[in-house]
Amino acid sequence: MTFEGPRTEEGGPQVDRSGAPIEDSGPDLESAGSGAGAGRMLDRGAVTAAFVGLGMSVTIAISFGLVIAIQPLVFLAAPLAGLAIGYYANHKSARWRPRWRLFVNAEFAALVTGLSLALMYVALRLLFIFADSGYRPETMGGQIDCANGPECTYERLVEDDARRATLEAEGVTDADTYTDFVWRTSGQWTLQLTGLTLIGALVPAAWRAWRPAPPDADD
Repeated sequence: MTFEGPRTEEGGPQVDRSGAPIEDSGPDLESAGSGAGAGRMLDRGAVTAAFVGLGMSVTIAISFGLVIAIQPLVFLAAPLAGLAIGYYANHKSARWRPRWRLFVNAEFAALVTGLSLALMYVALRLLFIFADSGYRPETMGGQIDCANGPECTYERLVEDDARRATLEAEGVTDADTYTDFVWRTSGQWTLQLTGLTLIGALVPAAWRAWRPAPPDADD
């Protein structure tokens, strides 16, 4: 008598000829429902999404803050990153109900993404300012007479009358006040980028909460 192995058309997981299950990269069903994830406020899929968001934030900060160096694109990308990662957090978790879990998942992943994006972007900006040695090619006026760091950046900026007027409107009149301005602005950028990412993540969470849950979705 011969025994047949598991068949792929049966209800269980697919198997290869050796009998080992074939894993897929679909939703993390274990993190939703009344099983292992029922006692948690946060699904495992949201944690996975947070790690994905971390990598996304580094890519955005380097691409738009360093390579292309178009700073407004970083702020435009922040809510879009929140939207994408907020959707992925609940999709990966296969989460539909309760509705509050949708927002917890999305906002947690967005918080990690937004904060990572903000810190990476601010770190790049501070690096350029505090590592400024005042070097300029001879065709552009040569070396600036300044102390390394914010003072050199300040001297560069005030050579342009429009930038000088903008800084004076912010109360910046010398290297010391410029340094204070840099730290103050860095804090504002951190809050803005994190907030924009969190706002973006609310959209897919609200959309999923508004949609009827599938019949086989667990609470």
